[in-house]
Order: sequence, then C-alpha cells, then structure tokens
Amino acid sequence: MDTEHFPFWKSWWGFVILPSMIEDALQATPTPSSPPLVIATTPRLWVRQFQVGDTAALQQLFGDAEVMRFGDGVQDADWVANWLAHSMAEYTHNAGLGVWAVVAQKTAAVMGYCGLFALNDVNGRPETELGYRLARPFWGHGYATEAATAVRDYAHHTLHLPRLIALIDPANSASIRVAEKLGMVREAEAMMPGYTYPDWVYALGLPVKSKK
Repeated sequence: MDTEHFPFWKSWWGFVILPSMIEDALQATPTPSSPPLVIATTPRLWVRQFQVGDTAALQQLFGDAEVMRFGDGVQDADWVANWLAHSMAEYTHNAGLGVWAVVAQKTAAVMGYCGLFALNDVNGRPETELGYRLARPFWGHGYATEAATAVRDYAHHTLHLPRLIALIDPANSASIRVAEKLGMVREAEAMMPGYTYPDWVYALGLPVKSKK
C-alpha cells in the first residue's frame, strides 16, 4: 500500500472492548524489566508487540487522511485508545496472531503496524490475512515490504501456517506491488461485510514441512 500504507484489509475494526480485555492489556503492558516481545528483526526494523507508550504514534497514523484513504477514514483519540487496548489484549487470546508495531532500529520510532489477522469467512472459508499500515514519513523506502516479508516468514517458520491472503482495494496499485513482492498472486474477488465493492484477494501458499 503506499506509497507504503496499504491496508490489506479494511473490516477488522468491528471490535468490542470488554473489561476483561482492558485488564489483560494492562497486565501485559511491558515494564522496564519486561520489554515488549520482538516478533521479527530485519536489517532496519523491529516488529514487536505494542505497548501503551505507542499511543502518540498511533494517533498520528490513524489521524492522517491520506494514510486512511483505503481504510475507514480518520479516527479520533478514543478510537485509537480502544484499538490499542484491543490489540494488546489479543496477544494473550489469539494463538500467535496479532498486530505488531513496526519500529525503526536507528531511532526507535514507531512507523506503523504489520500483523496477521484471522478472518472467519472469505468467500466461504476461514483465512489468515497479512496486513499493515505505515505513517507517511516512512513511505517510499521499502519499509512496508521489509516488515511484511518478516511477518510472512514468521507465519511460515514459527506458526507453520499453510496459507496467507491479502485483501486489496483494486485502486491500490502500491499494495498490489508489495503483495506481488511477497510472492502473492491474485486469486479472486471478495465482497466483505460493509463493503460497497469487492476487494481483490491475493494469496500465497506456504510450503509445509514433511514429517520425518
């Protein structure tokens, strides 16, 4: 996506924040002796779990109309706080899947997010979607491809997932290019709940190791 912000998905935002989820998120908040879990490391990036201190960076991300052009539009501070609480709570509930902060190693700046999302019904079947969104200052430098490649490899080597998809707006040519760099190919169209026109489904089969 971008310039580099494409949301492979748009419909994940129908979440409900329960008191127990807020409690889980607070309990999971990293302390100086408990740094956030790093999911993947690349030559320039860390992909790590979110923490409460990432709020300001997320407000800039979700508050930018151009960044949110292929998503659900600009979001306010309360929405961002709920999104962050939900994302952090999911780390204890979702079997290795989740949304993670993309962080620049040189500056420790939170650039955006990349993650794996469980979708119950895409054209009649459950899928795991790879998605991300980066803030505008980080577009055009290959960061999106770098982060998404690392998460793809995590899905393969750590989670042993057999397949990933990306749901991409047909007008989002930059997203399509990144998906293709990951090895994904256009497979179908999908009309998701709340959509007015279908997204394109890009898919990648991940090789499964044979048992010896």
